[in-house]
Amino acid sequence: MSPQKLQALLEDVRDGKLDPAEALQNLKSLPFEDLEFARVDHHRALRTGAPEVIFGEGKTPEQIVAISKSLHATKQNVLVTRISDEAARAVQEEIPEAEFLPTSRIVRIQNYRPDPAPIGKILVMAAGTTDLPVAEEAIATLEVLGHPVERLFDVGVAGLHRLLASHQTIADANVLIVAAGMEGALPSVVAGLVERPVIGVPTSVGYGAAMNGLTALFGMLTSCAAGISVVNIDNGFGAAMAAAQINTPRNDGHTEG
Repeated sequence: MSPQKLQALLEDVRDGKLDPAEALQNLKSLPFEDLEFARVDHHRALRTGAPEVIFGEGKTPEQIVAISKSLHATKQNVLVTRISDEAARAVQEEIPEAEFLPTSRIVRIQNYRPDPAPIGKILVMAAGTTDLPVAEEAIATLEVLGHPVERLFDVGVAGLHRLLASHQTIADANVLIVAAGMEGALPSVVAGLVERPVIGVPTSVGYGAAMNGLTALFGMLTSCAAGISVVNIDNGFGAAMAAAQINTPRNDGHTEG
C-alpha cells in the first residue's frame, strides 16, 4: 500500500465516507500477503518510500505474475527486474497496462507518483553502448520512483572530448550514476569534474582480464577521486535506489541544525 493510498483511506474514515469495517478489509493484506512461495511485503513503501521490487531471475513466469498481481491489486507501483521475454509476456497478459522494456529487462506498472518531489535531476551515464542495459535498468527504476532523469551515453575515456563536450550537463546534475566496464575508469574522471555524489556501476563488459566486471569493480573501489560510491557488478537497480534516496528530501518535519 502506498503512503498516498493509506492517507486517503484514513481521511475517508475520518470524514465518514468509509465505514471502519470496510477500511479494515482494505488493510487486511497489510503488512504482507502470504502466497506460500512468497510473502509479498505491502508495507515496504510505508517504511522505505519504495514498494517491494521483484527480482525476476530464478522465478517462474507464474510466480512473477502472482507477485505482480498482489502488488498491483493494492495500487502499488510494480517493478520487475531481470525478467525474461516469456515472463514479461505472461505479466502483460494478466495486467495489460504493464510496460515491458526489453533493453533493461524490466516490467513496470506506474500506479501513482511518489511524494515528495525530488531535489533535482539525476544523470545516468554509460561509458559505451554495451553498458546500456545496465544504465537503462537504472533509468527505468528512477522513472518509477518519480525522479527526473537525463541520459548521457557513449562518453567513455577512450574519447574524452565526447565527455567534456557535455560538461554543463554533468555539472547540472544533482546525482550522477556512471556505468562502465573494461577498466572502469569513467566514474573517477567524472568525480574529478563535479561536486555532486557519483555512484559507480561496474559492468561485466570487457575481454578476458576484465574478469566479468571484477576489474572495473576493483578500479572503482580503488579510485583516487574522493567520494565515489560503488554498487555491485551490473547493478543498475541498486545504483538507482541509492541515487533516489540521495535525491529525495526528508518528509518527516525534520530540520537540520
